[in-house]
Amino acid sequence: MSEPTRTSPIPTPILFFDGECGLCHRTVAWFQRHDRRGVMHFAPLQGKTFGELPRPAPEDLSTAVLLDERGLWTESGAVLAGLRALGGGWSVLGSTGRLVPRCLRDAIYRFVAKRRLGWFGPADLCDLEGDTSRLLP
Repeated sequence: MSEPTRTSPIPTPILFFDGECGLCHRTVAWFQRHDRRGVMHFAPLQGKTFGELPRPAPEDLSTAVLLDERGLWTESGAVLAGLRALGGGWSVLGSTGRLVPRCLRDAIYRFVAKRRLGWFGPADLCDLEGDTSRLLP
């Protein structure tokens, strides 16, 4: 499911990530560094914030999930929505990325997702030592 499915009153955008994945922690750290406006929030998929989302929220922890004012995005759609939320040149890249067919984008996303723990190892809490004010439970 890569298209939005609903909206929510909690602060958005929120990038939900696998809290046990090294690549996911690095991705959050990357978004923190590039979010100059400080608009994005972050929460682990295993956490309270994600658990309290009204369903249908994906139960698969191998995917990134982004909740914004337009709805809930998964897989490559979550990454592109996250880039658009950053604004500036990243927004252009996120919008341009949608020109690639979703089936191809998601196939590449799933290829990396299946191998992420082997390639990047488990989460290192040091990856999130930067600005933790936007981390949600």
